[in-house]
Amino acid sequence: MEEINRKILAMLARDGRLSFTELARQTGLSVSAVQQRVRRLEERGVIRGYTAQIDPEEAGLPLTAFVSIKPFDPAAADDAPERLAHLSAIEACHSVAGEESYILKVRVASPAALEELLQEIRAAASVATRTTIVLSTPYENRPPEL
Repeated sequence: MEEINRKILAMLARDGRLSFTELARQTGLSVSAVQQRVRRLEERGVIRGYTAQIDPEEAGLPLTAFVSIKPFDPAAADDAPERLAHLSAIEACHSVAGEESYILKVRVASPAALEELLQEIRAAASVATRTTIVLSTPYENRPPEL
């Protein structure tokens, strides 16, 4: 991949709302050249979407936790992600190696809301949970080094 495309990707990874004009200014290309490059990156599937960064605390969700889950019955179908997809407090679901099957990243408004969510997770997916509450986040959502 060309260095200029890497630069465009890095800038968009930091702020997906950058205008073509700003991308052109920072890369030294014309606006139309930047538009063409971004369009080609989209067509190749390198860029699959643009997301706005929302501050969870500003959105009223100051409590972040990681919830490890494992099925009560190891022989049961591995369908926990589908069973939990309706719970919007689950920000991410990662399939993992180890004792647990999945690790969920959740964001909620309070310890009481976390307790309620854990009950919903256990009931919906027939799983045991182990929870780790985040105390602080020195950094998150860092763009990949390209």
